[in-house]
Amino acid sequence: MASSQTRPAKERALRKAPEDCQTMAEVRAGVDELDRQLVALLAERFRFMDAAARIKPQRAQVRDEARKRQVIENAGRTAESLGLAAGIAMDFWEALVEASIGYEMREWERRHAQKQATVPQPSGR
Repeated sequence: MASSQTRPAKERALRKAPEDCQTMAEVRAGVDELDRQLVALLAERFRFMDAAARIKPQRAQVRDEARKRQVIENAGRTAESLGLAAGIAMDFWEALVEASIGYEMREWERRHAQKQATVPQPSGR
């Protein structure tokens, strides 16, 4: 696993900056590397969704509209600070947060069902 952790740094060093690309092969190589990094970050983000599902005691706590709005607005502000249109990031984050909520809900339900299955049931005697 150590090689996958060191690979992104090596590949980033070899990847050209977008403004330095002269061929579509270079552009595609850069995009492919960024996609690998994004997927790795998504996997890590969803591990936090696993943690949230484990920590939240009530199913109703999974969907938090105020937090959703905060996360999307934060993404928009960050995008603007990096020269990306806020709307692009906010639309992307809307989909990401909804996917995260769906995932967390399924994980919460799975964990809750497991807990229910391990709780001793009264014998009725």
